[in-house]
Amino acid sequence: MDRVTIHCPELGAASAQSQNVRGDTMSRLKFLAVTVLLSCVSAASQAQQTPTNKGEYLARAGDCVACHSAKGGKAFAGGLAMGTPMGTIYTTNITPDPDTGIGNYSLEDFDRAVRSGVAKDGHHLYPAMPYPSYAKISDDDLKELYTFFMKSVPAVKQPNKPNEIPWYLSPRWPLAFWNLVFAPKTGFAPRQDHDATWNRGAYLIEGLEHCGACHTPRGIAIQEKALDAGSASYLAGAELDAWSAPNLRGDLRTGLGAWSVEELQAFLKSGHNDRGVAFGSMLDVVNNSTPYLTDDDTKAMSVFLKSLPATADQPQFAYDDSTAKSLQSGNPQKAGADTYLGACAACHGADGKGQPPFMPPLAGNPAVLDADPSSLINLVLNGAEPLVVKGVPDAYRMPQFRIQMNDEHIADVLSFVRSAWGNNADAVSTDQVKKLRPATDPSSDEVIVLKMR
Repeated sequence: MDRVTIHCPELGAASAQSQNVRGDTMSRLKFLAVTVLLSCVSAASQAQQTPTNKGEYLARAGDCVACHSAKGGKAFAGGLAMGTPMGTIYTTNITPDPDTGIGNYSLEDFDRAVRSGVAKDGHHLYPAMPYPSYAKISDDDLKELYTFFMKSVPAVKQPNKPNEIPWYLSPRWPLAFWNLVFAPKTGFAPRQDHDATWNRGAYLIEGLEHCGACHTPRGIAIQEKALDAGSASYLAGAELDAWSAPNLRGDLRTGLGAWSVEELQAFLKSGHNDRGVAFGSMLDVVNNSTPYLTDDDTKAMSVFLKSLPATADQPQFAYDDSTAKSLQSGNPQKAGADTYLGACAACHGADGKGQPPFMPPLAGNPAVLDADPSSLINLVLNGAEPLVVKGVPDAYRMPQFRIQMNDEHIADVLSFVRSAWGNNADAVSTDQVKKLRPATDPSSDEVIVLKMR
């Protein structure tokens, strides 16, 4: 196969700038001044965006703004398109506008909508709204959320968009039976066999953060197969929006078994650590939610995640340097190796160890080892969306190769990566890439099914 060489002027410019800084004292001082300025801007931005009251803090934990805001729109005014098997639905206006929002909701109305999935007028909400998870929100926290939305959120007069669902699928009364079977009947109950830190982590992850909405596999009725740590299916990984939402349990290769509590906490606070970087719908979580939580809460969440047993008995990842030696020889033999050298090695290295925490390692990375390669295909096709932590954008981002690489090139380079450095994961087929290319096309107006952001 022909080598694919990708010219990256940004990398070249960065390299040249780095050499000039090292060689010239004045440039070094200018660079230092810019760095200090950016640090000040970052500090100011973070100070401005720190939650000012408990209700706002809880709204951050619930990541309400991610779904109830459309790109370029007002916060909480709704209008985000979400795909379902029945058609496209649009998130609603939850600002306190009395005509188009929830300004006329009483606390009881708000409670019924958030924890039971029933609107003020009695119609059932689609479970794209994660009320099965929000059912675990405590009474006190619910009151704080209500006060925040009624007193602190600016009212926006914006009518809700009508859902695009065929008339014969639009009746919502069947959701009453869905709730009867799948919605929880009780709130969060602390486990007596665990300490306060674990229980706080469980309350946040099973409830407000609603991690299971993305990371727990769903059944035939689109229900989460588990809602808490009592089931081995909980947070075991799931297909989502043409991504593979990773396994968050203790599996050594495809889960978080090799991660420490400290590494998990760093990921929640910044969206990256020495093992990986946030991508897909997790960007919404990092951009809007977890960095705003206290260190105690992110530690509690990390402790809880580390307690989840593995779903399978997997061997520890063992690094193999034979791939690095082959690439460094300048004459690699495997299909996809030349493409990797031309397009990937500058950031991820011939040794596959990357340049963490911003350029993740590919050797032993759970996303690389995942049985479902959807996330890898999606990232190569479309690159990564911006990671913005408390108003500060990331310095490095995965570029897209949709135009530069055909389906065969992408399949070959990903198969190479999944087999290299001791990864030993299954190959990626050209058909898998061909299927995801149109489904993930950023220029398409088609909404991907199950947009549970």
